[in-house]
Amino acid sequence: MAGKPKDRPRVKPYKGPAGGWGSAKSVTEILSREHRPLSGAKLLAQQNKPEGYMCVSCAWGKPAKTHPLEFCENGAKATAWEVTSRRADRAFFDKHKLADLELWRDHDLEEQGRLTHPMRWDPQSDKYVAVSWEMAFEEIGRELKALDPHAVDFYTSGRASLETSYMYQLFARMYGSNNLPDSSNMCHESSSVALPQSIGASVGTAILSDFENTDCIFYIAQNVGTSSPRMLHDLQDAVDRGAKIVTFNMLRERGLERFINPQSPSQMLTGSETKISSYYYQVRNGGDIAALFGVCKALIEADDALKVSATSRVAGKDGIPADPSNAAMVAFAASIASADKKHVLDHDFIKEHTCGFDVFASAARKYEWDELERVSGLTREEMMQAAAIYGKSDAVLTIYGMGLTQQLMGVQSVHMVVNLALLRGNIGKPGANICAVRGHSNVQGQRTVGITEKPGLVPLDKLSELYGFTPPRWTGRSSVETCKAMMDGEARAFISLGGNFLKAAPETEAVEAAWRKLRLTVQIATKLNRSHVLHGEVAYLLPCLGRIEVDEQATGPQAVSIESSVAHFHGSRGKIKPASKELLSEPAIVAGLAKATLGDTVVPWDQWVGDYETIRNAIEATYPETFKEFNKRLFQPGGFPRPLPARERKWVTNSGKANFITPERLFPELSTASRTDVLHLATLRSNDQFNTTIYGYSDRFRGIEGTRKIVFMNVADIEALGLSNGMNVDLATAIDEKTVRRVTGLRVVEYGIPKGCCAAYYPETNPLFPLQHHDAQSKTPSYKLLPVYVTPSLETPRD
Repeated sequence: MAGKPKDRPRVKPYKGPAGGWGSAKSVTEILSREHRPLSGAKLLAQQNKPEGYMCVSCAWGKPAKTHPLEFCENGAKATAWEVTSRRADRAFFDKHKLADLELWRDHDLEEQGRLTHPMRWDPQSDKYVAVSWEMAFEEIGRELKALDPHAVDFYTSGRASLETSYMYQLFARMYGSNNLPDSSNMCHESSSVALPQSIGASVGTAILSDFENTDCIFYIAQNVGTSSPRMLHDLQDAVDRGAKIVTFNMLRERGLERFINPQSPSQMLTGSETKISSYYYQVRNGGDIAALFGVCKALIEADDALKVSATSRVAGKDGIPADPSNAAMVAFAASIASADKKHVLDHDFIKEHTCGFDVFASAARKYEWDELERVSGLTREEMMQAAAIYGKSDAVLTIYGMGLTQQLMGVQSVHMVVNLALLRGNIGKPGANICAVRGHSNVQGQRTVGITEKPGLVPLDKLSELYGFTPPRWTGRSSVETCKAMMDGEARAFISLGGNFLKAAPETEAVEAAWRKLRLTVQIATKLNRSHVLHGEVAYLLPCLGRIEVDEQATGPQAVSIESSVAHFHGSRGKIKPASKELLSEPAIVAGLAKATLGDTVVPWDQWVGDYETIRNAIEATYPETFKEFNKRLFQPGGFPRPLPARERKWVTNSGKANFITPERLFPELSTASRTDVLHLATLRSNDQFNTTIYGYSDRFRGIEGTRKIVFMNVADIEALGLSNGMNVDLATAIDEKTVRRVTGLRVVEYGIPKGCCAAYYPETNPLFPLQHHDAQSKTPSYKLLPVYVTPSLETPRD
């Protein structure tokens, strides 16, 4: 059956493009598999449309002028997965003990379909049994009142609405806790730390119109074909206008190479493809800082060369540089210089708008090309070629993703992106901005309305004024810190607003062991996953409406709102009948928990649940500048923008300017980095997956069918380690030798990946990552860089 592991998994190189008939076939297959071939197709026509519903998958923006179809292959999978006809109902749980369900694959758990009734774990039968909502709220409230708020964590996954997220953070803070870890901690927290330091904005500054005005895109460490396929429309349009796309990425990803637009009849019928990347540079794992330093070095030294050349002309030497060895650089500089041939960098912008340039430029000059080549995996010629393209472009849009942020030096990698942009004033003008591509729909928006463990980012005085309580001021726990608190016995309860925390977390086995010792676990969810079948002493499973379902409340059908990757707010209306009459909306569940836990408060929980416009009024009262006329603008075509001073070249930083921040080194210190038998592992998603949700066992673009137990390797590394293509191997963590972390039974697949690097799927290889293996500032797990040993295995691969 499609979507299931095969008895004989197949590995065969894929020669087709992204999109095209392969994408159309995949959409048709999953709609049929979820028994929604006709109704699902009709529903998809309303996805990301005016007055329609926002996709529950990625966070890419919705344009003001929509295409006939505004969904991608992965968005269609996410929709079909949620509106499936399958049900994980009371009859299902009557048949299965949780100890047995623990042995199931993640895909198979979710494939059981939508949850239908509130459930409580019964320790005598080891089963979830149905309970009333009143009973669930009452006991959960009683348990929370008996616990120290410091010991309770309120986790949020990526797709809860702005309305729910606002209520949730208010509930947590009125309870007395700032422990608000979320999925952003696992992915783009490095952006949330680095961008405020550099430009005074916590998110990227790009908007969709930048794609219409840019003449060059630098695309760094993000796989558009898997993670945000709708962006391919914007990239294709930019290419058609003549813009160059310069890609820095470890693997050659099909979506960054070639694309056939499924909505273009001419392309579909003729097979005519759009070449996406004009230049494609395969950077070594963890080599992004070195690669960007190389580009910056070339630009800075070219600018220096023009100054020398100008001095020589004044001396009457007819443009011959004083140092003849610099002639090549002078020629290079002249080829990319401004119209007056006097400079390469934007010195006026640097002088007026930035701090720290001299320190950064000095560091760039000091790095030797040999070192930059060794660390980045690129040649000097490649880095200078990229610099030449950048220097000749008037407006450069820089796009990056989790390949940068999920690194030991993730924050400093983002600093380097900003440094490159600042050299030629590529922030705050049409076509020239920074785009941090976020993953889950509304993961960015949750932070905007207060989901954060950092109290300094929340208007606590305003919350106190509005709701008559004293908010806690202590710093709460991030996701990694929550894991450690569970291991140390400091955490006693975990309330989860969506997500699959156990699969997303590093150090999987230790975190799961600690999870079982919690007093209380509460999961607000639509479908079953591993974080539900493992549980604390008291465990509840609370099923909620999905965003695609009609949310009928006292004042009629409700709309919710989300924030896109390009920091625009959009409205969303559910369109289909709920999966069960027993489901409550997320706001209703949060309100029920809050009332049972907090007792009487001035918060109008019931009014909010009856009319979501009143929640948006409360959000506007709390954040008046960000959400001015919130309800009025909810369904504004293209969304309405979040105010970002950096877009207008106003820098809300300590210096009052944009800051060049110089990374302390090119590559993180790894104790085993010099060993020849160690490879650097990066985790990947397949195109049959979104975050921890596995839709099936196909990775079409990489030629994998029927398995996820794969490790991609360079042919030279396979030979050097005495392995062979198709061989079964084990991966073991090559740091902290006292603790053995191992994932077994992976198939070696020869792939176009830089030497010294390897790649395997997330979350299957999460057990390899030590909890402490994260960026020092953001605490984002370094899922894109881990030293590992690869050794022959005696185990037969099993998915």
